[in-house]
Amino acid sequence: MDSIVSLPYRIVEWLSAQSNMDDIKFFVEYPPVNKAVPLRRTIVAVGMDSIDILDKFVANDDGVLERQEYCRLAKIKANLSICVPFSMGGEICHDIFTRIANALTFRTNLNIAESGCTPIKSDRDTDALVMDGWFLMEADFCPAQSTDENFASFLDKDLICGSHVRNEGIHVTPQDKEKWNDQFVVGSYLGSGGASRSVNLGFSPKLVIATALGSHPCLYDAAVGIVKNYFGICTQTGGTGIEITASGFKAMSVSATGTQTNLNQAGTSYSYIAFK
Repeated sequence: MDSIVSLPYRIVEWLSAQSNMDDIKFFVEYPPVNKAVPLRRTIVAVGMDSIDILDKFVANDDGVLERQEYCRLAKIKANLSICVPFSMGGEICHDIFTRIANALTFRTNLNIAESGCTPIKSDRDTDALVMDGWFLMEADFCPAQSTDENFASFLDKDLICGSHVRNEGIHVTPQDKEKWNDQFVVGSYLGSGGASRSVNLGFSPKLVIATALGSHPCLYDAAVGIVKNYFGICTQTGGTGIEITASGFKAMSVSATGTQTNLNQAGTSYSYIAFK
């Protein structure tokens, strides 16, 4: 049975199982159930009044609202018809409505936005006092081809498409999004003047590029006859001026024949980009 169609049946089953409501007979409003005349015990009929499906909009990373193609917002209004024998008095109608409202609001995951009731009426055909109540429930509604939701406790606020909502294999996880949207890290460091300086990234990068700010990548110093490098690049198989570590990289200041690599010159600011 479709989950929305079965909602009144599930509400009846759940309320009937509550120990503090043993004195009430719950049933689904349709099809009609024969009642004793005159009425001998309290009965409550549960039915559906209306279902409003609205477009759902979610803000993207830029704060712009985007319409969700596969999800909607559902507002479901459920009816209660509370019938009490004349002999019990009208205050019992309000007591029963309050007990049901408390149970559905505070002991389930059902998102009840509003509730209310009508004045008590007298039904001479059954010698009963009748009060109608209603509950407005709000939930996300994500249609799926099928559902295996068994309502073990009650509806959840993701609303009744358990096989789709809970199938982790077909959804993008927050970890997936983080990997897709954060493929590299950009940062800076200040040279310490030592032979090397460690930069901690929290991961071992596949590629690192670093360069001094405000300086050319390479400069020829005619006074000493060497080329000074202020640029370095390194992969996990090796590189120049940079050494990749388990948690980041080391920026080197080393000399070789005819060249000098200056990626840790004291007081010099460097920027880098590291790819995961």
